[in-house]
Amino acid sequence: MAKRSARRRVRDQLEETATVHPLFPGSPTYHPLDGEGRDRKYVKNIRAMSAMQQRLIDAMDECSVVAALGPAGTGKTYLAIAKAVEALEDNRIGRIVLSRPAVEAGESLGFLPGDLQDKLAPYLRPLYDALTERLGTKRLKALLAEGVIEIAPVAYMRGRTLNDCFVVIDEAQNCTYGQLKMLLTRLGWRSTMVLTGDPDQTDLLSGLSGLGDIASRLEKVADISVIRLGESDIVRHPLVASMLTVL
Repeated sequence: MAKRSARRRVRDQLEETATVHPLFPGSPTYHPLDGEGRDRKYVKNIRAMSAMQQRLIDAMDECSVVAALGPAGTGKTYLAIAKAVEALEDNRIGRIVLSRPAVEAGESLGFLPGDLQDKLAPYLRPLYDALTERLGTKRLKALLAEGVIEIAPVAYMRGRTLNDCFVVIDEAQNCTYGQLKMLLTRLGWRSTMVLTGDPDQTDLLSGLSGLGDIASRLEKVADISVIRLGESDIVRHPLVASMLTVL
């Protein structure tokens, strides 16, 4: 009981200084320090928790190419995948294609065991997590088996034309300028492409990431939307926003 009371006191202190909000209004706020009250229930209709998140949602409805830049926890990937699933269920697209660079985050994992899918699984795990939350495990497995949802590394995208698709390029800050140019030119008819990433958290060597340069150039192109989210748009633990102000 003493430990639980201590956790609740810490949680109450965090709530008083919180600068971020739960992604789904009305649901209990999840705090890693308290195992109770976490809402794991599927929420069909997502709602923006800030003006910039609403701009991102509107941009994905209106534009064929959208770049979402911002720090960790601003909902870039989740909102993009949620809109992709929504478009699929409304029969506005035929497929969802998700891509992510297979770049290690500052440490070498060596040779991973298993076949190609097993080797790539750790890099693509965040995409599977978001899809599972939106679709459920059984339905996701069925759509993956049917090829309706495809998850592939960036290296496998060259030479393709993606028609009738919703394409999400996640962790785009770990792509070079040439890779992003190649990915953008994969866009086909009746398709939407969303780039998500944080230029300040690239795992590439200094100067190799092309996301910042690409975003600046795309801002000059009509019918392409570049959304820049900030610390006030973070929907993770309140400490995430606090840490990002000092790190």
